[in-house]
Amino acid sequence: MAEEFNTESMLDMFLYESGQLLEKLEGIILEKQDADCFDDADINEIFRIMHTIKGSSGVLMYENITKVTHKLEDVFYYLRESHPDDVPHMELVEKVLAVSDFVTGELDKLKNGDTPDGDEKQLVEDLDEFLGRLKGEIKKQGIEMPQANRHVEPTQFYITPVAGDDSHFYRISIHYRSDTQMSNLRAYSATYALKEVAEDLLYTPDDILSNEASADVIVAEGFHMLLQTKSSKEEVIALIDSSEAEEINFDELTKEEYGNALGEFGREDAVPAPQPVEAAKSDEKEAKKEGPKPGDYVVKTKEAGKGKTLAKNQPKQQSIISVNVEKMDALMDLIGELVIAEAVVLQNPDLKVPGLELSNFQKASGQLSKITTELQEVIMSMRMMPLTNVFQKMRRIVFDVSRKLGKDIELEVIGENTEVDKNIIEHITDPLMHLVRNSVDHGIEENAEDRTSIGKPAKGKITLEAKNEGGKVYISVKDDGKGLNKEKLYQKALEKGVIENKPMSEFSEKEIFRFITLPGFSTKEEVTEYSGRGVGMDVVVKNIQSISGRLDISSVEFEGSEMTLVIPLTLAIINGIVVQVGNSPFVIETASIKEFVRVGEDSLIQEPSGEEYIVLRGECFPFIRLNEKYDLPDSVNKIEEGIIVVLEHEGSQVCVLIDKLLQEQEIVVKPIPSYVRKVKGLSGCTQLGDGSIALILDIAGLLMHDGERR
Repeated sequence: MAEEFNTESMLDMFLYESGQLLEKLEGIILEKQDADCFDDADINEIFRIMHTIKGSSGVLMYENITKVTHKLEDVFYYLRESHPDDVPHMELVEKVLAVSDFVTGELDKLKNGDTPDGDEKQLVEDLDEFLGRLKGEIKKQGIEMPQANRHVEPTQFYITPVAGDDSHFYRISIHYRSDTQMSNLRAYSATYALKEVAEDLLYTPDDILSNEASADVIVAEGFHMLLQTKSSKEEVIALIDSSEAEEINFDELTKEEYGNALGEFGREDAVPAPQPVEAAKSDEKEAKKEGPKPGDYVVKTKEAGKGKTLAKNQPKQQSIISVNVEKMDALMDLIGELVIAEAVVLQNPDLKVPGLELSNFQKASGQLSKITTELQEVIMSMRMMPLTNVFQKMRRIVFDVSRKLGKDIELEVIGENTEVDKNIIEHITDPLMHLVRNSVDHGIEENAEDRTSIGKPAKGKITLEAKNEGGKVYISVKDDGKGLNKEKLYQKALEKGVIENKPMSEFSEKEIFRFITLPGFSTKEEVTEYSGRGVGMDVVVKNIQSISGRLDISSVEFEGSEMTLVIPLTLAIINGIVVQVGNSPFVIETASIKEFVRVGEDSLIQEPSGEEYIVLRGECFPFIRLNEKYDLPDSVNKIEEGIIVVLEHEGSQVCVLIDKLLQEQEIVVKPIPSYVRKVKGLSGCTQLGDGSIALILDIAGLLMHDGERR
C-alpha cells in the first residue's frame, strides 16, 4: 500500500506549511537581531520549527533539507538544554538566515517542478564548526553536556516505558474541519511534534502515512492519541498545530486509566514485558489486584490499514476554509462579467420605448444593483491581504544590505496590517525592494561621523509606512539620511543628456527629484552590488504605472528623503467616467480627473512647432486633441463646442478635448488584446452596457507622449 501512496497532496501541504514556518522563523530572527541573545521562548520556537521541517522533509525524502535543518536543530538543542553564556549572537543570526535561505531556495525549486538538488555540504560544515565551538564553550563553563540530539526511526516493536513519579498521562482527540485537506498529514505533524516530549505515544488511525483513506476516517471520526510525558498540559497543547482543528479534546488520565485505554487503541496483542525473576515474584500478587500500568507491556505495531474505528462524533461547524487562488481569480472574473451584464440589462435600449410602465422593473433592478454591489465588496474583501509578509521581506533586505555596507540602520514599520488586493501585492514587491535598497545605499550616510557632526544620531533610521486613504494605498519609504542635492541631480541629468539644456530655474523641485527615475540615471560614482548601474528606479516607475499607480518623491538635503508609492486598492474594477470623441467611447478613471471646463479659442496658445497649450486661471497646460491623436472622424474641432477635461498624474497635468460626457459607472478593466499593437495613452478596454467596447485612457502614457512630442 505504501508504494501506491500519492505524495502530490503531501507535497502541497509541505510547501505551504514550510513556507509559513520559514516566514515565522525570519520574523523571530529579525525581531531579535539587535538583542544580546535569544530568550528561552525563541530558542524553543526555532527548535520546533527546524524539528517540524526536518520531519516533513524526511518523510518526502528531501535529504539535503533534512540534513541542514537537523544540523541547525542540533545547535538549538544544545542551546535549549545547556543555556550557555557568551554565544556569538550575530553569528548565530547569520547561520539561521543562511539555513532559511537554503531551504527557501529548495522550496522554490519544488514549486517550479524542479528537483531540490542544492549542495548542503558547505552549510552543514559551517554549522558543524559553529556547533563544535558551542560545545567547547559549554564545557568551558562547566555545564554538563546533554545527550546528543538523535532522530530515531520507529522500529518494528513499540515498548512502552516505565512511568516515573513526574509522568503525566493524556488522552487527546483532534477534530478537524470537514473541509480539511490531507488531514492524515496534519495528524502526522501532530504526532511528530509530540515525539519531542513523549515518553509513550499511541494513536489511531495508526496508518496515517501508508493509507491515504485514513484522511477520510480522521475527518469523520477525529484523530485520537494517548500520550505519556513529563510535560504539562499547557506545554503539550503549545506543540499541537491547531490551525485546521475545529476542536481539541484534552483529558488527563490516571496510570490505571491510561493502561486500560491501551486496548481501545487496538493493542489487544499486548503481552507482559519480561521482568527480573525476583521482581516478577514479588509483584505477582499486586499485579492481580491492580489493573495494568504503563510500562507493563511490550506492544507490537499493528499492520498498516487496520486502525481501530471509534465512535463517530457529532458534525462540527466550520469557520475558515482554504481556497485555491486560481478559483478566487476565476470568481473575480465572473463578478466582473456580472457587473457588465447588469449594465447591459439596466441600460438596454428596449427600456427607452416611450410609455413603458417600469416601476416594478425599477424596484427589481434596484435590488439587483444592491446585491451585485454587496457581492462585489465581499469578493474584493476576500482577495485583500495584509502587507505583513511584504514588509517582513523588507526587514530582511535592510538587515542584509546594511551589514554588507557596514552601516548601522534600524527599520521602523508602521501599518503593516494595511490590506491590499493580492494582485497589487505581486506588482509592488520588487519596486518596494528597490526603494528600500536605495534608502540603505544612497540615503543613509556612509560614516556615522557624518551624521553625528550635524546633530543626528549615529544610527540611521528607515521608516516603512502603509496607510489607506480615499480608495488608494500609500506606502512610503522614508530615511533620515543625507537627502537629495538638487544641483547635483541637475548637473548629472545634463551630463547624461536625459534633459534639454534648460536652466535649473525652469524646473520645479519635484521635476528635479524625478530625474532619478529616468533610465540610465544614477548619482552613484561606484558600481556596487546594490546600485550604480543606472537601473532600478526607472523599473520602479514602470511597474507602478502598470497598475495605475504613481511614485511621489520629496527630500530635504541633510535631513532625508521620502519615496511614496500611491497605488489603487484593486485592479479589477474601477470607477470611471465614460466620454465620447466622435463615435468612439473612452473611459477616464475618476481619480485622475481634476475638473471639467469649457473655454473659448482665446484660451488656446499655438506654438510654431505645432504644440498647443490651454491657459486656465493664469496657468498654462499642454493640450491634446483625442480626435487628432487617434484619427477619429465626426468629432468636434472647435474648442468651444467640446469639453476640456483636466487630468492629473504624479503632479503633472494635461488638458484633453472630448465631445461630450456620457455617464459615470463601475468599469471592469480588460487587457487590450495581444493582436492589437500597443498604442500609447491606452491602458485597457471594457464593455459598456450597450455592448460596445470602450478604451481606457492611460494618463501617464498621454503625458509621456506629449512630452516626447514637445
